[in-house]
Amino acid sequence: MSFTPNFRKAKLTAMSLAKVGNPVKNEPLQTSQTLCHFQDEEAELLTHCFLKSFRSLELHHLDHHTSVESNELFAYTAAIFDDNECLLEKGGQIARHLYSQSKHPNIKSGDLCVALIQDIGIGGEPTQAISIVKSESKVPFLQISEKDGDLVLTTEQGIYPDKIDKGCLILNHGRADGFSVYLFDKSGGNTQFWVREFVGAKPVKDDDFLTRRYSELCVEFAEKGLPEETASEDRMQVASRAMTYLNENDTFELEEFVSTALEEPERIEQFKSFKNDFEEERGEELDESFTVSKKEAEKAENRLKSRMKLDVGVTMQFSAGFIHEAERFLERGVDEEKGMQFVKIYFHKET
Repeated sequence: MSFTPNFRKAKLTAMSLAKVGNPVKNEPLQTSQTLCHFQDEEAELLTHCFLKSFRSLELHHLDHHTSVESNELFAYTAAIFDDNECLLEKGGQIARHLYSQSKHPNIKSGDLCVALIQDIGIGGEPTQAISIVKSESKVPFLQISEKDGDLVLTTEQGIYPDKIDKGCLILNHGRADGFSVYLFDKSGGNTQFWVREFVGAKPVKDDDFLTRRYSELCVEFAEKGLPEETASEDRMQVASRAMTYLNENDTFELEEFVSTALEEPERIEQFKSFKNDFEEERGEELDESFTVSKKEAEKAENRLKSRMKLDVGVTMQFSAGFIHEAERFLERGVDEEKGMQFVKIYFHKET
């Protein structure tokens, strides 16, 4: 069942720290010997910093190919939820687990924080959570301080909350299914390393997830899966018709979708082939029948934009509203005298 965690009353109570290097580069692992505790004002600031990046993310569960109890993070976090006093010990084990998985030469060293957070609301009930964040870059900042009766300006290197690279929030909810988990990886690197190898998580395939994934699949197909010579407006129409299907139907049926939104047998085969590659790349097989999430379908349509990039240095961007009416407002042709293509757009007035 879909739910949204409420962070309003959440409070960070304790934290273990580690510096996690890359073993391939002979970089060390160092873990804290004591827990960090904070005054109320500090705790309030840190709580916000450690939770803000987890808003509006996809719901995941911890997973393992044998049983969820064999997932390392499941074992460590379950132990902490059962006995908060073992946070230091289990936080160190989480750091060692991350260190053991950091064997690719492109994985950067960084600072790891494992925090215990109380009173996250789920269905009106206070719930504990473990926030695991890794910062792989230091941000310089200036500090004015007093020294020998005078003011001096010093530079420091520290963690900037908005620049935290990777995160995992594990809620003490739905234990039998592998807890409720939210993740992010802003580094642009090997996301598979963080999500699959360190955390070991899989997305919850509810109606929201499937609607979102199919909308992503259709947009990517329009952009990358059609033959190279396909005109920009044709690509826009493919994506637009897919979004229209999701918005106008209560249930999604793959065969009905392809016959309605794609129509042409050749394009249908191209889509199915692209869908197989899409699923293989993401390591997830998409259901072919589900109830359409109207809120996700609407979000997808609102995000639908397309660009036409021309070799003369001009880029045009089209909104979802224009894409639906492209046949009325956009005209493409060839100027024989100049030996060049042209695009003509009709409009009533500038806005």
